[in-house]
Amino acid sequence: MDFGTILRNAARRHPDSVAVTCEQRQQTYAELFQRACQLAQGLRFLGLSPGDRVATLGPNNFHTAEQIAGLALGGFVRASLYGHESAEVNAYLIGHVGARVLIVHADPYASLSHTLDDIDCLEHVIIYGGADTVLPALVYENWLPAQPSSDPMVLQSPDDIHVIRFSAGTTGRPKGIVHTVGGWLAIGDQYRWVTPMLDNRDVYLAVGQLTHAAIVFFWPILQVGGRVVIMPAFDPGLTLQIIEQQRVTVTLAVPTMIQALVAHPDVAKRDLSSLRCLNYAASPIAPATLDRAVEVFGDTLFHMYAQSEVVPITMLLPHQHRATGTESERNRARSVGRPTPNTQVTIVDDDGNALPRGEIGEIAAHSPSAMHGLWNDPEGTARRFLPDGSVLTRDVGFVDDAGFLFVVDRKDDMIISGGFNIWPAQLEQALSQHPAVAEVSVVAAPHDRWGETPVAVVVLTADGRVTAEELIEMSRLAVGSVKKVTRVDFVDALPKSVHGKVLRRTLRARYGTTDEVVQVGRA
Repeated sequence: MDFGTILRNAARRHPDSVAVTCEQRQQTYAELFQRACQLAQGLRFLGLSPGDRVATLGPNNFHTAEQIAGLALGGFVRASLYGHESAEVNAYLIGHVGARVLIVHADPYASLSHTLDDIDCLEHVIIYGGADTVLPALVYENWLPAQPSSDPMVLQSPDDIHVIRFSAGTTGRPKGIVHTVGGWLAIGDQYRWVTPMLDNRDVYLAVGQLTHAAIVFFWPILQVGGRVVIMPAFDPGLTLQIIEQQRVTVTLAVPTMIQALVAHPDVAKRDLSSLRCLNYAASPIAPATLDRAVEVFGDTLFHMYAQSEVVPITMLLPHQHRATGTESERNRARSVGRPTPNTQVTIVDDDGNALPRGEIGEIAAHSPSAMHGLWNDPEGTARRFLPDGSVLTRDVGFVDDAGFLFVVDRKDDMIISGGFNIWPAQLEQALSQHPAVAEVSVVAAPHDRWGETPVAVVVLTADGRVTAEELIEMSRLAVGSVKKVTRVDFVDALPKSVHGKVLRRTLRARYGTTDEVVQVGRA
């Protein structure tokens, strides 16, 4: 099985069913397959061969699905660039993977265009989304319909490269994370065991960017003949409306999105009963938000722990999201669940030796859906794998006696204060218990005596009232006087990426632990 075969089968079995909906437009499986064939054939006529890299850059839009499908159908390697990156970083990534073609939306093209002449490997630029006056690039909407619509009949092996994803490395320079056809297919297989079984009645809402985690449901939905609803950008009110009107059954979000959904004034007015899988990932969820989400969405929450290198690693199932019950049951609701059936998780020390249950160390994951390696970086690849093939996640955690994984923090985020190791996530979890705290992030600040000291950056709820002294005392009771926060700053908002993740590096800069210069709300 490969992705071209999945698309071909879906078009044959469900030709008249709607495959993609985006805003006011929709596309049947027959239309999606035809457009995918035209894209694949058009790239062949430009001189590309299976295995060549094609970079894409643009927001979620109506053409996103046919671009993902067409590149897979032609056997090309998709390298999705990120709109939040600078033009210089994206230009570097195009050259790094040797992309011969760039398919780019007109908006990011405007800032990127001045860098493209210096990329030796780049031969063609194809622009869509209002690019009819841009030359000498090809205009997607004019070029694509003129291409042959015959099936290119490219059959890929499991070891062929399917996609290159990008993630920041330890030096800050993005790394190309390589996934093979077989490895990416295994993602869907893993999900099949830990989320509800999909069929042609399912409707998937891609509320996040399909360059990121939102892609995990894309191929499984097409495989069963379901429908993908694409949102160009997240809006909580519109999301609730779409769930109701489109009878959405599956979606994936980050906790900040869930917080916005459950706090929206329309949430009680909407019929959300069609939803049977609300998969969330990327960061921990505040207990108050979790309780409210269970109240609003019922037993639909699935908490995935994953990273670009391994998807998924664990899943916390709906019945394990328990706010009541025994102390162990309540505690496990703060875990990320158990490993998926085909994944083995090991906690290891700095030398790669396995640690006993309950001890904190680096999380290593052995999975059929793990990355193949880092693009053109054999040394970096070697550093990320243990001899048995497990991927070192750079996350720190422990496994309890029932096999539930608790993620303590990122290995690089550890604060060392007076020789003691302090994990920001533990402090954040403790402070988020206060009803006045809407969001919190803990970072290091320089300290003359201890080297570093933890500082909590806090966003209060609309009517929340709490003093810095109260929160400092709360942290002391939770983790002890040695590891408590020593300062609390109240701000209007935490800096976040376009995908809702807190930019801890930006906060570190504010407190003098990086060279970056930033401003964050009010102190």
